[in-house]
Amino acid sequence: MASLLYVGVRPELDAATAERASFRVALGVRPDELDRIDLVTTPLPDDAGERYAGFVIGGSPFNATDAAKSDTQRRLEADLERIAQRAIDGGPPAFFTCFGIGVVTRLLGGTVTTDHPEEASAAEVRTTPAAAADPLFGPSAPAFTAFTAHKEGSREAPPGAVLLAANDACPVQAYRVGDRLWATQFHPEPSPRDFADRMTFYRTTGYFDPAAFETVQEAVLRSAVTEPARILGRFADIALGR
Repeated sequence: MASLLYVGVRPELDAATAERASFRVALGVRPDELDRIDLVTTPLPDDAGERYAGFVIGGSPFNATDAAKSDTQRRLEADLERIAQRAIDGGPPAFFTCFGIGVVTRLLGGTVTTDHPEEASAAEVRTTPAAAADPLFGPSAPAFTAFTAHKEGSREAPPGAVLLAANDACPVQAYRVGDRLWATQFHPEPSPRDFADRMTFYRTTGYFDPAAFETVQEAVLRSAVTEPARILGRFADIALGR
């Protein structure tokens, strides 16, 4: 049976477990249709491209711009590059999020900086004219709300990528490479409850003022964020041939 692989890149494995559950719901797949690997503890198998119909890559407190990287971070970045390159070359489709978009951008020769951060919030994301023809983002035009929380980003899409979404704070919120790789700076998978719960893992890591935790969390819970999950559902349709 064809299945997708959730690729976890969070050192906090409990947070990765919750993230995988969020992806499964957003993708609209059964538990047996979404396998899991945590690259922090387990290298990507050489035959992953043959075993899975597609890949979804979760977020991480790692940054592509980190000046000092552990051996683990360097290895998992290389594994993410392998997934991306295979998708670009016509292999299983892949959907990268958060930290992953930085890895893909650098792979393609683009620039990632710390000039475009966004604190944890529900932010408006606007689609580009090119998104109208995209099978995932086209139905979401012209704008939608998504959860953001990141310390790095890009001013422009990397060479060979089609910019699909942006906002004032972060000029590159999503792009596509070829017809089998998508990458988003925002987090497409969590519900408001999921995102509020995830905040507890990263309360003191710089994504929001720790003293304002309750206020930020309440704002997250009041937000209406639904369209990003539909984008992931359309990705699953393509990957699984539904």
